[in-house]
Amino acid sequence: MKIAMLISGGVDSSVALMRLVEQGYDVTAFYLKIWLEDELSFLGSCPWEEDLSYVRAVCEKAKVPLKIISMQQAYWDKVVSYTIAEVKAGRTPNPDMMCNLRVKFGAFYDAVGKEFDKIATGHYAQIAREGDKVILKMSPDAIKDQTYFLAQMKPDQLKRVMFPIGDLAKEDVRKLAHKYDLPNKDRKDSQGICFLGKIKFADFVRYHLGEKTGDIIEYETGKKLGEHNGFWFYTIGQRQGIGLSGGPWYVVAKDPGKNQVLISRDYYAADKKRNIVYVKDFNWLQGTKPEVNKFNVKLRHGPVMTPAELHYTDNGGIITLAEDDQGIAPGQFAVFYDGGVCCGSALICSKIEK
Repeated sequence: MKIAMLISGGVDSSVALMRLVEQGYDVTAFYLKIWLEDELSFLGSCPWEEDLSYVRAVCEKAKVPLKIISMQQAYWDKVVSYTIAEVKAGRTPNPDMMCNLRVKFGAFYDAVGKEFDKIATGHYAQIAREGDKVILKMSPDAIKDQTYFLAQMKPDQLKRVMFPIGDLAKEDVRKLAHKYDLPNKDRKDSQGICFLGKIKFADFVRYHLGEKTGDIIEYETGKKLGEHNGFWFYTIGQRQGIGLSGGPWYVVAKDPGKNQVLISRDYYAADKKRNIVYVKDFNWLQGTKPEVNKFNVKLRHGPVMTPAELHYTDNGGIITLAEDDQGIAPGQFAVFYDGGVCCGSALICSKIEK
């Protein structure tokens, strides 16, 4: 089998590459050039040069060809513009989820992936088959599991992917990196959004949306307590960085039209029920709606899953969580699990929309 291996310079994708080579696959490594020249010229030097140096060293050690593919335009059209639009609308985007759906397993496949039998990545997730069905299963490492970020993928995309380290825990990946004596065996894991690298998200938002002074309002009284530089710098549930004494204060709502950030000492002030999640635009990984309506639900990447019931409406659905959650953010995604199987996802919205 011919495998297109997406490699980033991190230890995960490097070990995934080595496992494929060890298993005898015909592997070509691809590094996606996605950095944003405008942002870099404004914010500083290229943070990807180090990544690419590691990529070259790993590929040389593995004796596999490396191709560098320009994906800047695809990232702008399919991920960056989406991110800016969502932030400007007062919602919380998930660019990493769109990156997987639209670029790694979308635009990249359209560009060169069709020449290969499978596309492989260093994601912590597993692919299994049940008859004609391709199932997305969680990694045994609950903390590193990345099925949340893959839950917007389409059934035909699942059929053409491989996750060579999906059956491993992070500590096992590190051990293999040392066994293979990889040049990045002790390199720290990268943090942050896929296309930004080491650029801070707030700096990226400031570059595109600027700053605009607005009022910080106490939710219960309507009293002005301070000022901010733009509602787009704040997220529902945020506690840090509000900069006011007498707290703790929480961001409980935003008013994009008035450029206001509403805060309260009571996180549940804006909506007493923090166990109700409104969703729309379902994406089921098997292409059809599951017969069950009880799931474990993730509202963000991480090990926390909450038992929940899903009830469909004419325009979407309502998720009732078994317990309150402090981070229900419109624009993010609710991801549904049945045991260790990732069933799909839906977009979180502020209410039932027409």
